[in-house]
Amino acid sequence: MDRAQKQEAIETLKGVFADSGAVVVTHYMGLTVAEMTDLRGRLRKEGASLQVVKNTLAQKALQGAAGEAGDALFKGPVAIAFGPDPVSAAKVATQYAKDNDKFSVVGGLMGQQVLDQKAINALATLPSLDQLRGKIIGLLQAPATKVAGVLQAPAGQLARVFNAYATKDAA
Repeated sequence: MDRAQKQEAIETLKGVFADSGAVVVTHYMGLTVAEMTDLRGRLRKEGASLQVVKNTLAQKALQGAAGEAGDALFKGPVAIAFGPDPVSAAKVATQYAKDNDKFSVVGGLMGQQVLDQKAINALATLPSLDQLRGKIIGLLQAPATKVAGVLQAPAGQLARVFNAYATKDAA
C-alpha cells in the first residue's frame, strides 16, 4: 500500500467515524471467509456494514480525538461494524458474538465518546430507529382514534334512542 492509498484509506475512515451513528470495534481472529460473509450479509440486512481496518490507519483517522482509550481499541485483528443507525450494527455484532466464539466485541465509538463492551451490549438492547418511529406514530394515532370514538358515541346513542322510539310506536 503506497502513501496515496494510505491517505485515501484514512479519509474514508474519517468519513465512516463522522457519519456513523456508532462504530462497533470487533476482533475476528479465526473466522472463516464463509462466516465473515454471513456476518456481512446480516449487517447489510440491517443497513450496516463491516470493514476490516488496519489499526494504524484507524488511529490516524481518529487523530487522537478518542484519546488513549480509543486508540487502545485498535489492537490485534480488528474489524469495524458501522451504520447510520447507532443500534443496528451493535445489535447484529453482539448477537453474532453470542453465536460464534471466534468473534468478539471489544468496544466502540459514538461520536467522540469511547464505549466499552458493556455499553455496546446496552446499545444493542435498545429498539431500532424504525421501531421507535412506529411507537411514536402509534402514540400519536391513539388520541385521534379516541377522539373519533367519543365524537361518534353521541350520534350512535341518538340513533339508538330514535330506533327504540320507532320500535315502541310500531308495537
